[in-house]
Amino acid sequence: MSGPTIKCLVWDLDDTIWDGVLLEGGGRSLKPGVLETVQELDRRGILQSLASRNDHEAALARLEEFGLAEYFLYPQINFGPKSDSVKIIAEKLNIDLDTFAFIDDQAFERSEVRSVHPAVRAFSDRDLASLTELKCFCPRFVTPDSARRRQMYQTDQERATAEEKFQGPAEAFLANLELKFTLDRVGPGDLERAVDLTERTHQLNTTGLTFDHDQLAALTHSPDHLLVINSLTDRFGDYGRIGLSLLDKSGDRWVLKLLLMSCRVMSRGVGSAMLNIWVRHALAAGRELYADFVETDRNRIMYVTYCFAGFEEVERRDGRILLRRPAANPPALPPYLGVECSMPGFDF
Repeated sequence: MSGPTIKCLVWDLDDTIWDGVLLEGGGRSLKPGVLETVQELDRRGILQSLASRNDHEAALARLEEFGLAEYFLYPQINFGPKSDSVKIIAEKLNIDLDTFAFIDDQAFERSEVRSVHPAVRAFSDRDLASLTELKCFCPRFVTPDSARRRQMYQTDQERATAEEKFQGPAEAFLANLELKFTLDRVGPGDLERAVDLTERTHQLNTTGLTFDHDQLAALTHSPDHLLVINSLTDRFGDYGRIGLSLLDKSGDRWVLKLLLMSCRVMSRGVGSAMLNIWVRHALAAGRELYADFVETDRNRIMYVTYCFAGFEEVERRDGRILLRRPAANPPALPPYLGVECSMPGFDF
């Protein structure tokens, strides 16, 4: 089955994860291979959730007994259409539906989901034995960040709960988080995660360029390029390696060829902050900063980010937009964001 690598698998429960129907006295034993499959997908960084017609409390209690409850993010256990549940999960995770898969023993349920969300790939319980061998469930690399992906999303849920309870403006909440944003040159140990970021990140991505391991390794040694990876932490924990950008310094003008940030940090303002850091870096070096932008149906927010940073459009050709930042007034960085950099020449 072709398509992008799966980022989230949504499971049914009755006669899919366990044998029988829970509300009819079933659900006393897991289907063969379920535990191993759930654990292996989790190790690979593939998120998992539930869309099940069931009693919410009873189903979660049974999953707890099997030691599985912790693996499922934003489980939708109710008696509504499963297509609605899949949509809710996608919105909660902020992941595109073309990277979702759904597994259910009933052909009707698979058809219902596919009729509403044709991009979602559907599987039967009969596919369970070979699921982890399918190419779409095999990411090219399993990095330390991807292996902790579920735990990082669970920490994000804690942040979201804290934000809902916080009394005050959004910027005061961000200041309360004690955010620390880090810039480092991409090194040998970062290459697999850097490849992963270019292949997985679509919304907060200025050009959609992807690179393989060897291409990125070559860029790290190029005197004409600067490849930077970003990390983010706060008082709740580590977001991991969440951003990547590439600056081309080969000509008289500097060109930002790529700027991307994980969708998990969309509300933290770090995409704007990194862009402003590049502007300040170019101004300090006496260079004009240009930027490539390739518009897609998903990355409009990044074009807006460039506009707010003072970039102006100078050319459109073959789907590519060239932007220029006038050499004036270094932009301010957010006061709630602490920035650390291991590279010389960056002025904050």
